[in-house]
Amino acid sequence: MWFAYLFVLACGIAAVLYGIVASKKVLSASAGNARMQEIAAAIQEGASAYLKRQYTTIGIVGAVMFVVIVIFLGFAAAVGFLLGAVLSGAAGYIGMLVSVRANVRTAEAARTSLAAGLDVSFRSGAVTGMLVAGLALLGVIVYYMVLQAFGISGRELVFPLVALGFGASLISIFARLGGGIFTKGADVGADLVGKVENDIPEDDPRNPAVIADNVGDNVGDCAGMAADLFETYAVTMVATMVLASIFFANEAAHLASAMMYPLAIGGVSILGSIAGTYFVKLGASQNIMGALYKGFIASAIFSLVGIFFVTWFLMGFGETYVAKDGSFSGFSLFLCALVGVAVTGLIIWVTEYYTGTQYRPVRSVAQASTTGHGTNVIQGLAISMEATALPVRRSSSAVRSSFPTAWLACSASPSPPPPCWRWPAWLSRWTPTAR
Repeated sequence: MWFAYLFVLACGIAAVLYGIVASKKVLSASAGNARMQEIAAAIQEGASAYLKRQYTTIGIVGAVMFVVIVIFLGFAAAVGFLLGAVLSGAAGYIGMLVSVRANVRTAEAARTSLAAGLDVSFRSGAVTGMLVAGLALLGVIVYYMVLQAFGISGRELVFPLVALGFGASLISIFARLGGGIFTKGADVGADLVGKVENDIPEDDPRNPAVIADNVGDNVGDCAGMAADLFETYAVTMVATMVLASIFFANEAAHLASAMMYPLAIGGVSILGSIAGTYFVKLGASQNIMGALYKGFIASAIFSLVGIFFVTWFLMGFGETYVAKDGSFSGFSLFLCALVGVAVTGLIIWVTEYYTGTQYRPVRSVAQASTTGHGTNVIQGLAISMEATALPVRRSSSAVRSSFPTAWLACSASPSPPPPCWRWPAWLSRWTPTAR
């Protein structure tokens, strides 16, 4: 099991190192002429001032909550809460620092070619993405190891990890909502005052609200989104560990492997994502989404290969697990991961369909705009409501596909159940359990 701990640690460190290297490459690119740098400096100044004020407020609230958690839940839970909050804030802040400097460099690179602009913009976004995943994975695995080193086990081991997720949630709420409200207020101000009252074109630097709008985009969509994703990543991972601790409470032989399994999946997925970033290249069609799809497909393939071996090593394909009143195999867990990757691809496609200018939703809103403001609002509202249908159906279908695969199809029942997904018996001798 020690190898699994070291492997997960190495994957988290690899994500952070990739973020550092990528950020240096982004910052080494040209920042454009003096006028471009002047505008970029104003955005950087505003974003730094906003985050400083926001994090000061969050720090006061967090300090009070830290004391409350120490009193009612104990010191270990309070430390977990603090760790989650600090790492979530760090991921967002560092991502924002890179984004406000990458914006002007992307604009300058795009003046050279579309491929150069995509390379800088994608690499700067990858910095935040890798830092979010890497810091979240490191935070969970390191604190998990520390708790075990102090002899904490059982439910006492779960509470501090849950508190880590709540610490990340604190930053997420403030950063996402606060930054979103700020940017929407500035955006409306820039549009109404600038375009309607003074006839200033949108995104014209003569309108001070435009600078505030760009500040809001960075603190809300970069720092806020990073904190939000950190919280989602950490909470999902901890929740899976909690479920493992519940389902395998009476299976001490499998408990450690089951709790490490989600961490190991996160680790190999990071490696797959790092490899996938090198496949994001424009083709002959000069289609940006085509380049992103190539990166996703490569990441998915690398990740699935990694998940295959992680499942084999930790869970064993020939092993049958009994938890509560049901049973499942290691191979069925791998099939569930396959469903998850497919759902991710559908998320990307649905997003492109409802936001791409070549598809019906955006074109219908544009057409409605030609007949007046009222028809624009009606059609936009209709499309926004329609856009929720596919994600809901996608998510429910994923649950209906994965849950029976690893659970219902193998559950104990009065009548003979359907056959479970099993790894071929002739290969079971290669599983870690068989060895």
